[in-house]
Amino acid sequence: MFVDHVKIYVKGGDGGDGMVAFRREKYVPNGGPAGGDGGHGGNVVFEVEEGLRTLMDFRYKRHFKAPRGEHGMSKGMHGKNAEDLIVKVPPGTVVMNEETNAVIADLVEHGQRAVIAKAGRGGRGNSRFATPANPAPELSEKGEPGQELNVILELKVLADVGLVGFPSVGKSTLLSVVSAAKPKIGAYHFTTIVPNLGMIETDDHRSFAMADLPGLIEGAHQGVGLGHQFLRHIERTRVIVHVIDMSGMEGRDPYEDYLTINEELKQYNLRLTERPQIIVANKMDMPEAEENLTAFRQKVGEDVQIFPISAVSRQGLKELLFAIADLLEVTPEFPLYDDLEEQSDATVMYKHEAKGEDFEITRDDDGTFIISGYAIERLFKMTDFSREDGIRRFARQLRAMGVDEALRERGAQDGDTVRLQEFEFEFVD
Repeated sequence: MFVDHVKIYVKGGDGGDGMVAFRREKYVPNGGPAGGDGGHGGNVVFEVEEGLRTLMDFRYKRHFKAPRGEHGMSKGMHGKNAEDLIVKVPPGTVVMNEETNAVIADLVEHGQRAVIAKAGRGGRGNSRFATPANPAPELSEKGEPGQELNVILELKVLADVGLVGFPSVGKSTLLSVVSAAKPKIGAYHFTTIVPNLGMIETDDHRSFAMADLPGLIEGAHQGVGLGHQFLRHIERTRVIVHVIDMSGMEGRDPYEDYLTINEELKQYNLRLTERPQIIVANKMDMPEAEENLTAFRQKVGEDVQIFPISAVSRQGLKELLFAIADLLEVTPEFPLYDDLEEQSDATVMYKHEAKGEDFEITRDDDGTFIISGYAIERLFKMTDFSREDGIRRFARQLRAMGVDEALRERGAQDGDTVRLQEFEFEFVD
């Protein structure tokens, strides 16, 4: 089974907790602080493995969680950082945030890596909070939670040339006779339901990858037929080879087919119109093909170059392959996502979105004030509420962030209940 679209859950490893510990010192009544910091968690990193050709493995495992960092220890010893979780993906994988549809990574080259879910840092031990006024603090941080999100993986095949056209126009046959690929060929529509990839070498030893992609029909850009399953794969191609059944055996008009397919490409993604296109008039060994080709030339104009071929009898294939190779030599790459930085094999890409506001305040139906937001929830999760010093520090942090003032502006009064995740407290003005 060819799988090219799947949703999964990823989570970076949580940071290890900092420790509260003391060493005896005669000049410090309660002993000096000796709690070490927690180790950082592991990132979830996707890495391209060129031997993979499908996202099938992700159908059976959909949750990926990196390990957490080791907790801090006494005698000022830091916890060990966790190892990153490396997840192998096939070349051509695009990773998107399911919630925002933002592209996190476009992974195309063997060995290329991208951090998909970032790890949390380790919490600080009490030795980091010592001051002259408080030389033996009973205060530490919990580890920072790792980033967690649901992502969509889409596989878009890596091919220099994409074969497009209606079902049964001969795309699979063409690929099978010019390469070693063995696509399924049959006398019915949608024989090809997954992309087939073949390597082509011309007589003058130029080579390129050609993809036989599932047939288009009218409405494909809206998902009709194989719709998006086809169209996402043509986005990477540099040259489009438009195969037309010039025999009219299916009862369709070749010129109308030509217009319909081009309109589908345009409606799906305007950038596809930037690709140079080669028109292939196939099945020229069939009756009425020559007559139909003459009429087709008159409609498209003399400026459009057309390559008459017969994939079955191999007529005209040498000239076609030379023309494709010539066009590839002068056609640049078309990046899918302009805002993604270029990556080399050894680099790790970080592309994460802004976290939003520090906090926001809403009102529940029972009158409770609800505080939420990335920054304030992060502080909450890193606070040790089992110790008085930790509670006081958290209160100071809220005040410094402006939470007290914001609650007053929203009408909070003495005794009103305020909720932050599972923690409730009374507002004191």
